[in-house]
Amino acid sequence: MGRLTVKVYGSGCKGCRTLHQNVIDALAEMDIAADVQYITDMQQIMESGVMSLPALAVNDTIVSSGRVLRTADVKKYLG
Repeated sequence: MGRLTVKVYGSGCKGCRTLHQNVIDALAEMDIAADVQYITDMQQIMESGVMSLPALAVNDTIVSSGRVLRTADVKKYLG
């Protein structure tokens, strides 16, 4: 298995930035190395199929959208 890829899709709003930080915190707490991308480009967001922001994708699979996940919730998707 290759390196974990985690993408946070957002508009740059407070909730989106919070989700991005929670992803970083969750990865640190779990001691997981991952490529984390914060995507704000609307074209890329639409192409990914995301319907509501913020959204979280793990290895290019959308696992959550329209919710600001807490660090503990992010861990469930990364575990």
